[in-house]
Amino acid sequence: MSEPQATTATVTAPTVAPADAGRLPSAVALGMSRAGIELRQYFRQRDAVVFTFAYPVIMMLIFGSIFKGDVQNTDVPYSQYFTAGIAATGTMAVGFQGVAIGIATDRTDKTIKRLRGLPMPRVSYFLGKLLSALVSGLIQLAILLGVSAVFFSLHLPTTPGRWITLAWVFVLGLGTCATLGIMLGGLAKDGRSASAVVLPPFLILQFISGVFFTFGQLGPVLRGIGAIFPLKWMCQGIRSVFLPDSFQTQEAAGSWEHGKVALVLLAWIIGGLLVSLRTFRWRGKRDG
Repeated sequence: MSEPQATTATVTAPTVAPADAGRLPSAVALGMSRAGIELRQYFRQRDAVVFTFAYPVIMMLIFGSIFKGDVQNTDVPYSQYFTAGIAATGTMAVGFQGVAIGIATDRTDKTIKRLRGLPMPRVSYFLGKLLSALVSGLIQLAILLGVSAVFFSLHLPTTPGRWITLAWVFVLGLGTCATLGIMLGGLAKDGRSASAVVLPPFLILQFISGVFFTFGQLGPVLRGIGAIFPLKWMCQGIRSVFLPDSFQTQEAAGSWEHGKVALVLLAWIIGGLLVSLRTFRWRGKRDG
C-alpha cells in the first residue's frame, strides 16, 4: 500500500512546479525584453544610426557657423541658444519621428502580425519602443553636447540642480514624443505613409517653438500655436539648463516655468498613451 502513495506524491510534485515555471512574465519584463530586441535591430541598420546621431550635430554645425555673436539684447551666444533648441528637436526626432516610422514599418514587414500571436500586451510593445528610444536619445544628446562643447564653446552646467533639470525635461520630453509617435504609428498604414505624415509637423514645429528663433520674435498667433505643442516646452526647459537666469526676461512669461513645463509634458504623455491604447490594433486594415 505504500508504493501507490509514493507514486502519487511523485506525480503530484511535478504538476505544481510547471505551473509556477510557466507563469507569464510581467508586462514590464516583456517590455524590457522587447526593448533589447528593438535596440539590436536598430543598431544593425547603420544608415539609420548614422542619420539619427548625425542630424543634431549637422544642424548645430550649420546654424552655429552662420549665426555669430550674441542673441539680441542679451549676452548669450547664439551657439549656446541653438544647442538647447537642437537638443530638444533631436529628442523629438528620436521619439516622435523614429517611433512612428518604426511602428508603421513593423506593420509593413508583418512584425506586428507575428507579435499578435504572442502573449504580449500592447503596453509591453509600447514600453519596448519607449526604452529603445530613450537609449538612442541619450547617446544622441551626449554626442551633441560633446560637439558643442569642443567646437562652439558650450558652457556645460556646473551645478547638480541643472543636470537634474536636464534629466527630467529630457525623460518627459522623450516620453511625450514617443507616445505621440506610438499614436501616429499605430494609425499609419505603412512606413511610407508614416514618413509623409510625420515630416511636415516635425519641420513646422521647429520654426514656431523657439528652436531657431527666440520665442518672443514670433507673432502672437504663432506663439499661441507653438505653446499648444510639447516641443516649445521642451526647448524652454532645456534652455533653463544651458542659459543664464538673466535670459528669463526673453521668455514669454518672464520665467522658466518649470512647473508648467512638467505639467504640459505629463498631460501630453497621458493623453497620447490613452489614445494609443484605444486606437492601436495588432491587426491592420491590410492584414489578412
